[in-house]
Amino acid sequence: MANWIFLRGLTRESRHWGDLPVFWTRHGLGQPLLIDLPGNGQARSQPVPATVRGMADAVRQAAHASGTRGPWHILAMSLGAMVATDWAQTRPEDVAGLVLVNTSMRPFSRPTQRLRPQSWAAIAGMAHHWHDRARCERTIHRLTCERLDTRDADLARWVEIGESAPVTRDAAWRQLLAAARFRARPTAPACPTLIVSSDVDRLVDPQCSARLAAAWHAAHLGLARHPWAGHDLPHDDPAWLCETVGAFVRSA
Repeated sequence: MANWIFLRGLTRESRHWGDLPVFWTRHGLGQPLLIDLPGNGQARSQPVPATVRGMADAVRQAAHASGTRGPWHILAMSLGAMVATDWAQTRPEDVAGLVLVNTSMRPFSRPTQRLRPQSWAAIAGMAHHWHDRARCERTIHRLTCERLDTRDADLARWVEIGESAPVTRDAAWRQLLAAARFRARPTAPACPTLIVSSDVDRLVDPQCSARLAAAWHAAHLGLARHPWAGHDLPHDDPAWLCETVGAFVRSA
């Protein structure tokens, strides 16, 4: 069975995967290794590198220190997907497969596609009220989630996470700058790669995933679209994500 690593995005940590690891195991995909990016979660005390390459190096070190053996398959979203892409492109012997969820990267997409302009004011508001976790988490939920039946429980849990392992404003800023600066190589990673997007993503234009798939056109690359989920697809429809990845793994 493949060894999987999960990587979250900007300012989010392993606990933000919610029920996805449980669904993952139930779908026969194994027990994933959850690694936090520097500045987040269990890695919140680590200095945040100024580049995605530096983050990839930190994640690679954490993977090797975990006791699991590579090469690894990686499920990653947003900033985490940039980190996974850089790792796969620079250390191909480490990475056996990629699933990239709702990500964007230069040179394939414009800045206004990578971060939708209608979200800019909300993000600026979060930066100004960074220590008001309830306010920030409400904004994040509104920008990233389309499934609303668990909203109250989600917000209570996210505030608890934010207060128990706070991400500093400086760490968030450094992560955002690293994401903005990141430029992927023009050729696709050598491993089987599935690019997943959400049609109703309010944060990142799903055209970013479509452009990436078109630029990386290769026999080992797939593209999957979810019709109603938001940016946080693992939150909105974890079962669909597991089924989609399972089908891709079986066909690879």
